[in-house]
Parts: sequence; C-alpha cells; structure tokens
Amino acid sequence: MLSPNIETFLGCDADYASADLVLFGAPFDSTTSYRPGARFGPSAMRHESFGLETYSPYQDTDLTDFSIFDSGDLELCFGSSELALDAIQERAETILSDGKLPLLIGGEHLVTLGAVRAALNHFPDLHMIHFDAHADLRQEYLGVQLSHACVLRRCHDLVGDGRIHQFCIRSGDREEFRFANAHTDMHKFSFDGLEEVVQALLNDGTPVYFTIDLDCLDPSCFPGTGTPEAGGVDFPSLLRAIQLVSRTNVVAADVNELAPMLDTSGASTALACKVLRELMLALERNRNK
Repeated sequence: MLSPNIETFLGCDADYASADLVLFGAPFDSTTSYRPGARFGPSAMRHESFGLETYSPYQDTDLTDFSIFDSGDLELCFGSSELALDAIQERAETILSDGKLPLLIGGEHLVTLGAVRAALNHFPDLHMIHFDAHADLRQEYLGVQLSHACVLRRCHDLVGDGRIHQFCIRSGDREEFRFANAHTDMHKFSFDGLEEVVQALLNDGTPVYFTIDLDCLDPSCFPGTGTPEAGGVDFPSLLRAIQLVSRTNVVAADVNELAPMLDTSGASTALACKVLRELMLALERNRNK
C-alpha cells in the first residue's frame, strides 16, 4: 500500500521507512453543497508544486532538510461517504501506528472526519484547531449527517465540549453559532485569541489535530474553492497562524477545499501549494527540535 508515488509533492520523495511525516490525498467531494471540484485538489497541488522552491525564506528552512514521504491519493468510493471515510481512517491509522504524522490533502472538508477518528484512537485527549470560513456545525444538511457542512459537528460528537477551537469563522446558520456558543471555542472573523489557545495547549502538552479549510482565506486571493466567503484572512496572516499552531503537539493535520478548476489562472493552486509547503516545514521544525 505505502509504495513510492510517481508524482510526489515537491521535495516529498523520501522512502516511507525513514519519513516522519507522510502525505496522503483524499480526492473526494461527493457532499459538496455548492460548487464541486475539490476532488481534483490533491493531484493539482502535486503537479503545480514544482513551480515552487523547496526552500522557504519565511522560515529559512528547506523541505530537503527533512524526510517526507508522499503516499499518493487514496482510491475512494464516491457513492458512499462512510466507505470513503473508512479508507481515510485506515490510511491514517497505518501512519500513526508507525509513529509518523499523517498530513491529509483534500478533497472536501468531510475527509477530515476519517483522519480524526484515527487520531482519537491513538490520542483520546485530542483537541482540534480549525481554520475555516464556515462553522461546519450543522446537525444535518438536506437530511444528511455526513456532509462537509456537518464535519465539525461530527467531530464534536467524538471529542465533546471545549476541545474544538475555531478561527476565521464568518458563515453558518443561526443554530450553528448558538451551538458554538455552548459547545466549541469559536473565534469569529480572524485569528484573534489564537496565541492564548496555543499557549494553553502548550502548557498541557495536549495532542492537537490541525485542520485548514483554505476558504478561511479571502476569495480575493483564493477564489478556487467550492464555497467562497468574503471577509477572509490574507496569506501572511495564515502563515503566521500556521507557524503558531505548529508549536503545539500536532499529531495529525490536513489542508482541504481547493477546487482548482474554479480558478483557471492557477493562482489558487499556487497559493495552496505554498500553504502546504509552509505547514510541512513548520511541523517538521517543531518535531525535530
């Protein structure tokens, strides 16, 4: 299963045995509620990553300084969300069982649930840090509970109150915000409060699942996503936030909701590649202190 991939993300061509961070793609968008296309995100990011350098001047670090393995995309069942989530969970379980950090590339945001299920099996005191434009806290969407509009509600079913920390949220129905007021730690519109959350998690050594929905970015710089929402953050703000969260005990992470064909300029895919590069470097710097 975990064999070399033909086209890897730039600089992520170590062998599996030596790697301590493992990429895998989940090309799934069957529950997308507005504009589909996120299933093409992982392959587009691999292909376009070669427009980047492996070196980051932001962090003075290079991908070649670390051993990162790209295990390729899963072959997922588009007719069954549960079967797709099972496959994602199985891959994340394998990586975690081998003492490595799984980094999932979506795909729509529902894919996060499979990786969170795996992480909870290894880290029962898991907290989540969630960057997104949308609350994703609906109990159901059009009668379906396994939807990208419900993914953080399903995660809450697993982790419980006070363990989901949400940032940049600027969209959702009234009941989602009422639910958040009672059950999650929501910070609307920006990264205000992130430093305090990170410090508290650092003090406790708490294991963290870090999920980045790229539509936290403003559509003026990231239009290539299924549900764009005005009023988002810019790339430098996201980069600072990623570096901050990566100081915590991140045990698994994901980047999701790039729909490359919705931005034919390629700018959204290029930005997503840069986010992924910076996330990997920040995580690896922290793990190799």
